[in-house]
Amino acid sequence: MILLIAVLFIISLLIFKQTGMIFVGVLAAVSAPGFFIVEPNKAMVLLLFGDYKGSVKANGFYWVIPFMTKKKISLRVRNFENKPVKVNDKIGNPVLIGTIVVWQVEDTFKATFDVDDYENFVHLQSDAAIRKMAGLYPYDNFEAEEAEITLRSGVEDVNHSLEKEISERLHHAGIKVIEARISHLAYSSEIASAMLQRQQATAIVAARQKIVEGAVGMVEMALADLKLKEIIEFDDDKKAVMVSNLMVVLCSDKSASPVLNVGTLNQ
Repeated sequence: MILLIAVLFIISLLIFKQTGMIFVGVLAAVSAPGFFIVEPNKAMVLLLFGDYKGSVKANGFYWVIPFMTKKKISLRVRNFENKPVKVNDKIGNPVLIGTIVVWQVEDTFKATFDVDDYENFVHLQSDAAIRKMAGLYPYDNFEAEEAEITLRSGVEDVNHSLEKEISERLHHAGIKVIEARISHLAYSSEIASAMLQRQQATAIVAARQKIVEGAVGMVEMALADLKLKEIIEFDDDKKAVMVSNLMVVLCSDKSASPVLNVGTLNQ
């Protein structure tokens, strides 16, 4: 076509010089817009008077009927990071969730004609998928102890659920979701402080429980060792005093201050 159009231009110049007619030149000028280039990972959607004729995805230099309408679409892998949005988890706690979605156009016909703006469609449907997914799981198992999967601990399962939900929503637009994952997860600001105090209190209680369990074992071992070696015999009252003192020393969060008895232990 390049050679043909070049020949037509040359012929039109010769005819114009001899007769003044420009018909052949007009034909060559009308044919020239039919050329287009398809770059790697790009596609060209072709329409002829409103009728879809196909998409060219192989990169190269092409010519089609000049009356065809051409629209270029990128097939490259794209990603976007959705800013944290406030949603409610399964038990109603407000949490902030941010996501990263990796996607690309798979069906050029659907992306062009089934939705108005496929890029905006990706963003809106991803946001809707986040809100739906967040309602399926609690943030953690402090208030939902029976929950096997939570947003904080079940990362792989939650990401898989998010990716599946977004894929189902974007399939109608010819979009392929390569990956979707949570990039930010936190309690909303209005409850973050209270939840942090609750987590700290839970950690302190768990630590104290371990300390008490260890202290009881140490006291039991000390009394058994003293009795076995016949170092001293304790009656019930003195045994209770010793146990009380040992528990205070072992369970206190501060170093014990020794008290010297200058009298006799038998009184």
